[in-house]
Amino acid sequence: MLFRLLSGDFPRSRALTVVLIAILAGLALAPFIFPGTRSLNVAAKVAVFVLLVASYDLLLGYTGIVSFAHTMFFGIGGYGVGIAMAKMGASWGALALGIFAALALSLAIALAIGLLSLRVRAIFFAMITLAVASFFQILASQMSPVTGGEDGLSFRLPELLRERLVAYYVVLGVALALFLALLRVVNSPFGRVLLAIRENEFRAEAIGYRLVNYRTVANCLAALGATVAGVLYAIWLRYTGPDTTLSFNIMIDILLMVVIGGMGTMYGAVLGATLFVVAQNYLQDLMKLASGSLEGLPLLPALLHPDRWLLWLGVLFILCVYYFPAGIVGRLRR
Repeated sequence: MLFRLLSGDFPRSRALTVVLIAILAGLALAPFIFPGTRSLNVAAKVAVFVLLVASYDLLLGYTGIVSFAHTMFFGIGGYGVGIAMAKMGASWGALALGIFAALALSLAIALAIGLLSLRVRAIFFAMITLAVASFFQILASQMSPVTGGEDGLSFRLPELLRERLVAYYVVLGVALALFLALLRVVNSPFGRVLLAIRENEFRAEAIGYRLVNYRTVANCLAALGATVAGVLYAIWLRYTGPDTTLSFNIMIDILLMVVIGGMGTMYGAVLGATLFVVAQNYLQDLMKLASGSLEGLPLLPALLHPDRWLLWLGVLFILCVYYFPAGIVGRLRR
C-alpha cells in the first residue's frame, strides 16, 4: 500500500524518511499539539505551499521550464472561489462553480501559453510568463467591482467549512492527495520523458518525442496544481487579494523553496516549504529572544534585532545553496 502511495519513489535516505514522517505527523496533529490560531495558520500555509511548490517543481525540476506565471494560477484559484462566494452567497453550489471556473480558466491559459510560447527559447518563455502574470495582477487590482481591487474580497463559506478544524483537514487532505498524484506523475513514463527532455532536449526530439506537446501537458498539470493550492488558501483564509496570491514576492518565495528543498525530487517541496514558512513566521520571534538575551553586549543585539529577519533569512538561503547545491533532499540522499 505504501509502495503504491509513494509510486515506488521512496525517500532513499533514513534521515530524509524520519524528517518527512515528522513533518507529516506534525501537520496531521497540529490542531492538538500546537495550540493557538497562529500555529494552525502556519500549519495550513505549509500544507498549501507544499502543493504549490511541488506543482512548480514539476515544471522547473523535472521539465527544466522557468515560469513566472505560477502565482497567476495560484491567484486564479483564490479569485475563482472568492468571486463566486462573494457574488452568489455561501453555498456548496457557488463553491463548486467557483472551483470549476478557476480550473477551466487556468487550463485554457496554460494551454494557450504552452502551445504559443514553449516553442521559443527558455529565456523568452520566462519573459512571456512574467508579462502575462503582471497583466493579470494589474487586471485584478483594477477590476474593483468584480475582484475588490487592492482590498481584495472577504467572503463566507458553507457552514461546515466555517469550523476551523474541518477546514484545516480539508486543506491538508486535498494537498496530500494531490502531492501523491504529482509524485505518481513524475514516476510514470510521462515523467521519465520530461526528465529526458530536461537532460537533453535534442536527443529526446531525435528519438521521436514531441517536445512542445510534453511541455504543454506539464505546464497544464502544474497550472492546475497551483490553482487548487489557491482554492485551498482562499478557503482557509476566507479572503483573497492581490498581495495574498498574485504578488511577485510569492513567486520568489516559491523559487527559494524549490532550490532549498531540492529541484527534481518532489520531496524537496515538503522540506523547502516547511522550512521557509516556519522561518518566515517564527524567525522574528527567535531573533527577538536572542537580541534580548544578549542585551548589553556590543553590536550583537543590533545585528539580531527582529527588523533584520529578512537579512538573516537571506544568509540562511545563501548557506543552504552553498552547502547543499542539490538541495537538502539531494544532500540527505547522498
